Amino acid sequence: MKKLISAKYSAGAVNAAMLLLRLGFGILMMNHGYDKLIHFSEYKDQFINFLGMGKTFSLALVVFAEFFCSLFLILGLFTRLATIPIIITMCVVIFNINNGQVFAQHESPALYVAGLLVLLIVGPGRISVDGMIGK
Repeated sequence: MKKLISAKYSAGAVNAAMLLLRLGFGILMMNHGYDKLIHFSEYKDQFINFLGMGKTFSLALVVFAEFFCSLFLILGLFTRLATIPIIITMCVVIFNINNGQVFAQHESPALYVAGLLVLLIVGPGRISVDGMIGK
């Protein structure tokens, strides 16, 4: 009981928490990217044309962010760099698709941004490829 109300933490607890955060957000986000990857031809005609880059290129960027960067998150490889494309993608969803609404049915992208910002600031932890190679 005393440990539950304590503000003290160990390095092992932080590393385990970063592992759980990476795995949770990586697996959940990878699911979205995988769907877009296997149905790429179906999505490319109906996808948004972000910044006039073309629908196909915009979809390719989203697949890269949601699938491949999520894979890097899960592995803990280039973790801080991998969070940036996903954060940008989720900000586009928040402000362009959901018109800045982050409550009710639109809270998922904001939750992703919050968790990914933690990973960007804190890093992957020692239980990661980055941690094992000493980055």
